[in-house]
Amino acid sequence: MGGKALFSWSGGKDSALALYEVLGDCGYDIVSLIVSLLTTVTGGYDRVSMHGVRSALLEKQADSLGLRLEKVVIPRDASNEEYEHSLETAVLKHRKSGVSTVIYGDIFLEEIRKYREEQLGNLGLGCVFPIWGRESLTLARTFIEAGFKAVVVCVDSTLLDGGFAGREFDYDFLSDLPPQIDRCGENGEFHTFVYDGPIFRERVEFERGEVVLRDGRFYYCDLLPG
Repeated sequence: MGGKALFSWSGGKDSALALYEVLGDCGYDIVSLIVSLLTTVTGGYDRVSMHGVRSALLEKQADSLGLRLEKVVIPRDASNEEYEHSLETAVLKHRKSGVSTVIYGDIFLEEIRKYREEQLGNLGLGCVFPIWGRESLTLARTFIEAGFKAVVVCVDSTLLDGGFAGREFDYDFLSDLPPQIDRCGENGEFHTFVYDGPIFRERVEFERGEVVLRDGRFYYCDLLPG
């Protein structure tokens, strides 16, 4: 991978693992390669889309990583067309300054990869998937053994019991997951917020708030900046 890149950053463990992988592969200062962390934030709520994490914590993550953060703000209940337009506007701005690649933390969903490749290909950019094709349990263990720390911030109750919201992503969590649940939540079963690890300069401090049910489906554990 050469040239400047954007990093599609959710704030969760798969993004952190992909960044960790890129850092190891590059062998030089990652800040010189990655122009910005690109994160979709829902306007009005000022929270990471789908994950529900407050922007203030997202900003603390970026500060600890030593990377610039760019929020792509989309309206509440945004259509796919609105999402694509907002993302394309952000990406095209950076393409003019020499960005040629966007890095993603996807693992195995072929339709998602194809969608990203087609969308960015139409804009004249390429995609890189550093952890693509890895076995989910192996990735989860790698994350924990490397010293990363994360908390489960969102659970889709149509796939997994809402009681998992707010739990630490650790070996106990993995052991308690039902066998049909992907160990990285790649099918949307759960989402995480990473607050410490080998790529962070310092721990992102927070306190767990209340767990709430939204849309009769998603359990969110609110994290309060510490």
